[in-house]
Amino acid sequence: MLLSQIERFLRLTRISWTKFGRLAAHDPRFVADLRNGRRPRDGTAARIRMFMTTYLESPHAR
Repeated sequence: MLLSQIERFLRLTRISWTKFGRLAAHDPRFVADLRNGRRPRDGTAARIRMFMTTYLESPHAR
């Protein structure tokens, strides 16, 4: 579910998956790892969701 939310976010914002990983998780391979089956901890998933919400509410999203 988190991965599908991230994929939707990437399409909406047109941010590359590596940039997203750097900004949201301080890990440029974060999205690639999720695509390959990585399962983030609950706290990490919550932080990623908060990042996406905050980003969409910021002037960057426009």
